[in-house]
Amino acid sequence: MHNDPTRELTEALIRRPSVTPEDQGCQKLMAERLAAIGFDIEMLRFADVDNLWARRGTEGPLLCFAGHTDVVPTGPLSQWQSDPFVPTVRDGKLYGRGAADMKTSLAAFVTACEVFVQKHPQHRGSIAFLITSDEEGVATHGTRAVVETLAERHIELDYCIVGEPTSVHVFGDTVKNGRRGSLNGHLIVKGIQGHIAYPHLAKNPIHLVAPAIAELCAIEWDQGNAYFPPTTFQISNLHSGTGAVNIIPGEAELRFNFRFSTEHTADELKAKVHAVLDHHQLDYQLDWKLSGNPFLTEPAALTDAVCAAIHDVTGVEAQLSTTGGTSDGRFIKDICREVVEFGPINESIHKINEHVAIEDIPRLSAVYRRVMERLLA
Repeated sequence: MHNDPTRELTEALIRRPSVTPEDQGCQKLMAERLAAIGFDIEMLRFADVDNLWARRGTEGPLLCFAGHTDVVPTGPLSQWQSDPFVPTVRDGKLYGRGAADMKTSLAAFVTACEVFVQKHPQHRGSIAFLITSDEEGVATHGTRAVVETLAERHIELDYCIVGEPTSVHVFGDTVKNGRRGSLNGHLIVKGIQGHIAYPHLAKNPIHLVAPAIAELCAIEWDQGNAYFPPTTFQISNLHSGTGAVNIIPGEAELRFNFRFSTEHTADELKAKVHAVLDHHQLDYQLDWKLSGNPFLTEPAALTDAVCAAIHDVTGVEAQLSTTGGTSDGRFIKDICREVVEFGPINESIHKINEHVAIEDIPRLSAVYRRVMERLLA
């Protein structure tokens, strides 16, 4: 029988099938533990999304732990070696949906605070939790809505640690100090449908858009910078035609995405795309959706504290990175001057048989605790 409180809480959270946007009582479980050590608890429900805001202390600096209780769907249950919502240990690993993304981090946040508060009941500053159940979904009524509420109250965070699984090869090797922006485009190019044997009576939108696609794919948008790789343009979907082999289609539909660095704004990228499409004299409709702007935390007090804490616990020299997809850090940055992400190894996230190494569970709690000791003790 193990006696690790972080693992025990992780397993309790995994047992709750909190598929987006369901929370299934995860936040209530966390809130009870936090209330017991002096946190003021506020449950913020927007639409169908449960959110938790908890705070201990009233003074600055304010250190916030942020994360999400929701998990992605399991996929085919038959392919799991054990029930995804029954935490199961095999070969030194704890298996279950959300084990890595991110219920171990949530449990480690709580147990780190329990130990820290016991040792430093009169710690300086404040500790907060910003927890949502809508990170894996549309992310409208979760962290974004909580941040807007905090901004209306003129609450600003000094430091925020998001518990995303950032480690790549070994626990502690990677800390995210920023993320690229994500901009989506939905393009419809209009032609004239007709019989394929009479092309002079039709206008093929595939032929019309092809040179523009080639030009967009060939553009070097930027070269990135010291923290970000170059901006990338990728087409994810291309659809046209009725399915018949003798009809020239009336329109072509494309969906594409930019992952962009701080070298560009979303408006600059939009303007460049429109310029290319206009140059090719296309009849088109283009709708944009900005999933998130890029954010960057320059090396400072928080990155120093997290990297030092990782080294204290593991001996690993962590590297700062901005790779990967988007995270809720893109919203939190609006009210926080320093935001980083740190959590367990991310190799199995969103996969069948998601897992976390047993030995990394208490180590994650220890890292979070040491960060508090460096910033608030």
